[in-house]
Amino acid sequence: MAEAKVRTQIIGAAGEVLVQYKLLKHSIDSARMTTDDGIDLVMYLPGTRRASTIQVKAQWDARPAGGKGALTRGWTFDEKCPAEWLACVDVSRDLAWMFRLEKACELAQEKPASGKRKLYWYTDGAEVKGNPLREANMADYRIESVITQILDGRG
Repeated sequence: MAEAKVRTQIIGAAGEVLVQYKLLKHSIDSARMTTDDGIDLVMYLPGTRRASTIQVKAQWDARPAGGKGALTRGWTFDEKCPAEWLACVDVSRDLAWMFRLEKACELAQEKPASGKRKLYWYTDGAEVKGNPLREANMADYRIESVITQILDGRG
């Protein structure tokens, strides 16, 4: 029997729950929004008495660049997203990265006039020329590192 294709809604929900789980592991409470208007989660930062908003983008697995190239992990988001943070989730490996929206816009490699930016990087084993972003370059943005920075007042 062929493996069932995971629906986009399920992948998105799994991404949101994974981000919530990782926040809770660091004593950061969060809530999922019931509307889909560019903000998926609201997190309440302990000690600051302040709430912050998160847009979560999730994918199931790496994809070939341009449909045929080396494997990449990438997420498309709106540069005018109302959230303060962008969380990018790899559901298949339970990994997440988190960026301030301004930083995500800066790092995005695709910046069309439509405002739909694409942030992506090559898998560490991908054979590509030049010096593209690779997953190893993104270690400082892994959600665990960002949460530590936020809690230390550096985020």
